[in-house]
Amino acid sequence: MSPPPLTPARIDWGDDGTPRAPDYDDAYHGRIGAREQARRVFLAGNGLPARWAGRRDFTIAETGFGLGHNFIATWAAWRNDPARPARLHMVSIDAHPPRRDDLARAHQGQPDGELAAQLLAAWPPLAPGLHRLDFEGGALRLLLAFGDVQALLPALSFSADAFYLDGFAPDRNPAMWDLRVLKALGRRAAPGATAATWSVARSLRDGLTTAGFAWQRAPGPGGKRETLRATHAPRRREPNVTPEAPTATDERRAVVIGAGLAGACTAAALSSLGFQVTVIDRLDQPAGGTSGNPAGLFHATVHGDDGPHARLFRAAALHTARLLAGLSPAQVPHGRDGLLRLELQLDIQSMRSRIARLGLPADFVQALPAEAAGTLAGLPLPAAAWFYPGGGWVSPPALVRERLSAPGIRFLGGTEAVALRRIGGQWQVLGAGDVPLAQAPHLVLANAEHAGPLLASAGLPPPLLQRSRGQVSHFDGPTLLRLPVAGDGYALPWPGGLLCGATSQEGDEDPAVRDDDHRANFVRLQRLCGLTAPADPARWQGRVGWRVQAADRLPLAGPVPARSDATIAPVDQVRRLPREPGLHLAVGFGARGLTLAPLLGELVAARIAGTPLPLEQALVDAVDPGRFAVRAFRNRAA
Repeated sequence: MSPPPLTPARIDWGDDGTPRAPDYDDAYHGRIGAREQARRVFLAGNGLPARWAGRRDFTIAETGFGLGHNFIATWAAWRNDPARPARLHMVSIDAHPPRRDDLARAHQGQPDGELAAQLLAAWPPLAPGLHRLDFEGGALRLLLAFGDVQALLPALSFSADAFYLDGFAPDRNPAMWDLRVLKALGRRAAPGATAATWSVARSLRDGLTTAGFAWQRAPGPGGKRETLRATHAPRRREPNVTPEAPTATDERRAVVIGAGLAGACTAAALSSLGFQVTVIDRLDQPAGGTSGNPAGLFHATVHGDDGPHARLFRAAALHTARLLAGLSPAQVPHGRDGLLRLELQLDIQSMRSRIARLGLPADFVQALPAEAAGTLAGLPLPAAAWFYPGGGWVSPPALVRERLSAPGIRFLGGTEAVALRRIGGQWQVLGAGDVPLAQAPHLVLANAEHAGPLLASAGLPPPLLQRSRGQVSHFDGPTLLRLPVAGDGYALPWPGGLLCGATSQEGDEDPAVRDDDHRANFVRLQRLCGLTAPADPARWQGRVGWRVQAADRLPLAGPVPARSDATIAPVDQVRRLPREPGLHLAVGFGARGLTLAPLLGELVAARIAGTPLPLEQALVDAVDPGRFAVRAFRNRAA
């Protein structure tokens, strides 16, 4: 089910600068001020920073991000603590997040202004779903979950060491403190998890008890008589089966097969979580396959039902844009000035009605008539267009090289992996003549259609993937086109001139660049934006690659189902499938690898490491490699 439209916070600012929420008739913080409340109620109430000392990963979950004061205070405490954990994860849910200007106003003149400025710079468009913001080189991770807590919390996968129970007063915002919410938090509590809140309402105390927390009153700061502190101590610990409970591993070594976008992004994500990663590729250099195209697009999509496909691409495109914002164009050539996608079916009013109905903000997507879209593009366009301000283009080979430069990654090129073997809890990768190439407790197959034979070598069924040939065309020289334009084909201006494409031919295995395919691309180019390619074929350049995707056009990213059909047959939910220990896929990205690979690499790494998953469960299920087995069972049972 698609999430309801998001309603940003409505804030009244008092004469003294105090923010209030008129919809709840409550203030955002107590009289002692937001910073002191964060330090003395939430940090001290959870025994922080002492409790996180020396930890590899520490996770805090917060109900009610508000204006971000708790996050900023926690960040400052983490930064100033020499015994801080290597990585701090914070999951924060808010149904009414603030607009950027309100967030800026809330932190004017406040301590830790530099941290607030970083938060403001990374603040995402207010679209529903999950937005992961990385700070301190990825050592501090904020997973913002925008949506109603009762609907969204059951869809989040994390295991929290501490809880900040914040929000407007229980008698004014009872949904935030509902027993179902507290029980859902209890199911996501790590052993020994603590909780703290400023409220001591009777309903809250009873709810915490029911959810397995032992609570106690504590003296309140700044004139407040009491606060509440709690420890999760259930009489019996129920298994967490909905959603999937991430489980951490002690041995942080992994092998990734495939050095294209999928493999490089997964390896970098694992590296950021402290893994030593060996990346193996049959070609001599990274990005030697389809990821070697000189440039490509990344952007979201808008569907009327806002189903899993649209929500996945929205989350992924925003994540790619955030990643590129931290990279220099000199290091990774890219453009993030926006992207236009022509709309050939809906009229402009229908487009705008769809945006309004879904509640999507203008800094995420706009519907522009042909004239306005052409003004942005620098050329007349034949139709109205969706304008994605956060979309753009990037050089895939440069992004792959940057991702593989992360600490702890070793690249082994020109090496063909021909078989897999599991020995003593380790996955061993074998080359020609059964020569061992590498082994580790975790193995990720990110080598497109070549994953199938490797799975078969281990007695596992290969994924059902479709393969099609594609050729891109480009030529040098100046161009009037200012922004990438997509529709029937695409065109993008880049430092090398203009690139367009791409053809799509199933069953065509010809690796040669063909003039006929150039001509087909140039016909689409002219229809798209009126541009004509050079008449001299000597100026035509191009590249051939193969797209690989599943029948439902969604990638396969996650753990491989166990080999026994008898075991998986009765399972009707993909998250309950038994798995091959330590074996994962990251394949089937089709033509959208630049959009999908950065976020789905993070998803695969988080599932391996047991850290908070960066997608809600419905989207995790939508890309799970086991989804086809579950669909087959449902069809048999129908």
